[in-house]
Amino acid sequence: MVAQRVREVEISGIRKMFEAAPPNAINLGLGEPDFDPPPEVVEALCEAVRNGMNHYGPSAGLPALREAVARRYVDRDPRTGRENVVITGSGSEGLMVAALGLYDPGDEVLVPNPGFVLYAPHARLAGAIPVPYSLPETWHFTPNFAELEELVSPRTRALVVNSPSNPTGALFPRAVVEKLIDFAEAHDLVIVSDEVYEEMVYDGEFTSFWGRSDRVVVVNSFSKMLAMTGWRLGFLVASSPLAVELNKVHYHVMACPSTPAQAAVLAGLSHDSGARRRMLEEFRARRELITRELNRIPGLRCVPPAGAFYAFPHFSWPGSGSEVAQKLLARGLITTPGEAFGSLGTGHLRLSFAASREKLRQGMAILRAYSRSAARG
Repeated sequence: MVAQRVREVEISGIRKMFEAAPPNAINLGLGEPDFDPPPEVVEALCEAVRNGMNHYGPSAGLPALREAVARRYVDRDPRTGRENVVITGSGSEGLMVAALGLYDPGDEVLVPNPGFVLYAPHARLAGAIPVPYSLPETWHFTPNFAELEELVSPRTRALVVNSPSNPTGALFPRAVVEKLIDFAEAHDLVIVSDEVYEEMVYDGEFTSFWGRSDRVVVVNSFSKMLAMTGWRLGFLVASSPLAVELNKVHYHVMACPSTPAQAAVLAGLSHDSGARRRMLEEFRARRELITRELNRIPGLRCVPPAGAFYAFPHFSWPGSGSEVAQKLLARGLITTPGEAFGSLGTGHLRLSFAASREKLRQGMAILRAYSRSAARG
């Protein structure tokens, strides 16, 4: 009864752990800021609802919001205008729209390993074949270009990239971004760049793929930057002819994004109260806390995340990531097994530090106790 493409994908390991969690567990599994949206965003949403903005809007999004998003990208490419922007129902929908709009059945798509849980399933749902490329821990989770040259084939259609990364927190240096652009140009590939965590950088400098090639589709979201994950609103940025084509897919997926939510986001982009800056400062403090504590626990080592809000420690305890995560879950700590993000996630756990410092300390205490029990056999 179910289509073959659906049988080929599973619910992500992130959701499996979250939905299996006991009550009152310490949740370091979901990537969700524990902040409320800025007050100007909340007030603008209420005003939009009260003032009748409760109806269908343009498929590609409110023109004023598309203009505001385009202005954020003008410094990367001065040609950027609202015709390059499509407002989507979350970054996840943007990724799905990119997959359906770019991949034909039988195409091959290079996806990061370890990488976010949606990239490979989206390729499969579009009838394409995901081909993982390695982001080794020993290389600080950056690509091996010799391997990329071996993996690319005449059937390769696209390269998916994500910096800062979910799950590793790695940030691609400018030289790596430029080399990936050259690689894509040489092999006639489209780059799908997931830049959802661009505002959350602690070491180094974020380098966008936008403005470096006309073969780039940027996927982004308001969920993290405005702490509004439940509102489900994101956007795509693409060359104007491609944006028109992607908007066709977007229309057939959801017709148009939420009108009042768009009005609220526009207020958040136009009248920043400093809430985003304060949230980033808090994440920076949490990142220092979790990195320090993880590297003090026997059996764990952690490359400090340069961006996003995830730590991706390697463990040397017995058992797979799933087995370790299940044992930690029984102790009241939600984590995500690293293999949920690809084969190179084996032996890792993903921990989100988008939780309070108190919860992080409680989570570290559970990990220390588990480490002692693992050492006793």
